[in-house]
Amino acid sequence: MDNRIKIMFLCTGNSCRSQMADGLAQKLGGDRFEIYSAGLEAHGLNPRAVKVMGEIGIDISGNTSDVIDSELLNTMDYAITLCGDAEERCPLTPPTVTKYHWPFPDPAKATGTEAEILEQFRSVRDAIAERLAEFIRGIK
Repeated sequence: MDNRIKIMFLCTGNSCRSQMADGLAQKLGGDRFEIYSAGLEAHGLNPRAVKVMGEIGIDISGNTSDVIDSELLNTMDYAITLCGDAEERCPLTPPTVTKYHWPFPDPAKATGTEAEILEQFRSVRDAIAERLAEFIRGIK
C-alpha cells in the first residue's frame, strides 16, 4: 500500500506558483510525497518559471498545465492554494482534505526589465521554498 502523503498545489492558471511549488515539493519531500499541481484554468507552463527553477537544479520543463480534477483533488491529504483566486474558487473538498492558503504574489504580473521580472520569479520561488521546508518539517 502506498503511504505517501498526497499534496495538490492550486493556483489560477497552473503556470507559475503552483508549478514551482510542485517542483520544490518533489525535491524537498522526496519519496514521502505524491505531488500534483493544477489550476482553475490551464494557462500553459511559464518559461520564466522553468528558467528560475532550472537555476536551482529543478527541471519542471516536462510539467503540464492542468485544470483541477475534482475527483483527484478529493483524494488528497492536503490542498494548498497559492493565490486568492484559487482559494475563493477552489472546489469543495471532503473533510479528509486539509486545506491551506499560502498567498504569494503572481510573478507573471511582474513588470520592468527582464532582469527585474526574473528577480520577482526568484523571490516567489524562494518564498515558496521556505514555506514548503517549514511545512515538510511539521509533517510527521
